[in-house]
Amino acid sequence: MPANRSIRRGLAVAAALPLLTLAACGYGSDAKNDTSDAKIAAGAKKIDGLDSVKIGYFGNLTHATALVGNQKGFFQKDLGATKADYQLFNAGPSEIEALNSGSIDIGWIGPSPAINGFTKSNGKNLRIIGGSASGGVKLVVDPKKIKSLQDVKGKKIATPQLGNTQDVAFLNWVAEQGWKVDAQSGKGDVSVVRTDNKVTPDAFKSGSIDGAWVPEPTASKLVAEGGKVLLDESSLWPDKKFVITNIIVRQSFLKEHPKAVEAVLKASVETNKWINANPDQAKAAANKQLATDAGKALPAKVLDPAWKSIRFTDDPLASTLNTEAQHAVKAGLLENPKLDGIYDLTLLNQVLKAEGENTVSDAGLGVK
Repeated sequence: MPANRSIRRGLAVAAALPLLTLAACGYGSDAKNDTSDAKIAAGAKKIDGLDSVKIGYFGNLTHATALVGNQKGFFQKDLGATKADYQLFNAGPSEIEALNSGSIDIGWIGPSPAINGFTKSNGKNLRIIGGSASGGVKLVVDPKKIKSLQDVKGKKIATPQLGNTQDVAFLNWVAEQGWKVDAQSGKGDVSVVRTDNKVTPDAFKSGSIDGAWVPEPTASKLVAEGGKVLLDESSLWPDKKFVITNIIVRQSFLKEHPKAVEAVLKASVETNKWINANPDQAKAAANKQLATDAGKALPAKVLDPAWKSIRFTDDPLASTLNTEAQHAVKAGLLENPKLDGIYDLTLLNQVLKAEGENTVSDAGLGVK
């Protein structure tokens, strides 16, 4: 198979779903329009003559920059009279398809679908233009069945979906223990059970799985069901930082409407700054928007621990994206992907400089 076809044959089982997904990231329908209507300031002007900028994200706490930015009106403020038009997703492929078709212009998304959206289009359809969140992924187990990391061997552990970000991370961790698992079937020294996050808590409660490697808030939902955090993925990374959510854009939109893209990035930076300065208010705002998006707010026993494990950052942590791609290669889910040009952090760094913040690196994977 040619190197530029990054997904191995076993993953390309359906032409309609060619990409690895981050199904871990959402609840509800694959995509729906947000009904929020932030007020446009009197006298505001349209940016680049645009009526709207279509922004995609998932109803999940690891996308809290988008949740809070929507709820508090940061995006609308910086877009002036150009309407911030939100669309909600719960799977990576559907958001990538929406980006490619022009149904959205900019989106918050996880590293695996970003990598695959880029490589499947031979680097022509998207760019990562900023970071959003780090962390928020845990291995939660039934403490009656698993008391130590070595006890994971021989057990049934759920991940959100074959080849998604958490699935790749768990397969890599399993390999580092010296255990063998067939990536496609999930069979081996550990049974990897691909389970949608919406049903993982029920599967855990019924005993059909012994644990799960999942993002927040699913991890905290399992803890609320009696689970125990056996491992926080952040402990496996330098400085406990790894990318979980990036900001992507259609390359054609970036080229044609840089001022609009810059406005969204400015709002994202302002939102993250506000989140980090006002964590309790930000948590409440994210939960309020999540209630609108998912139909139900998270209870405090889930929300509070989940929120604490996520770091909000403008830095896309580019070096960790490359490492995650190599983990997928080692697991047999990717052939060596060509990621040169996946980043364009020019506008983000302009915004950061203007805000008096440090610029961030593309780890040599930026547009030349």
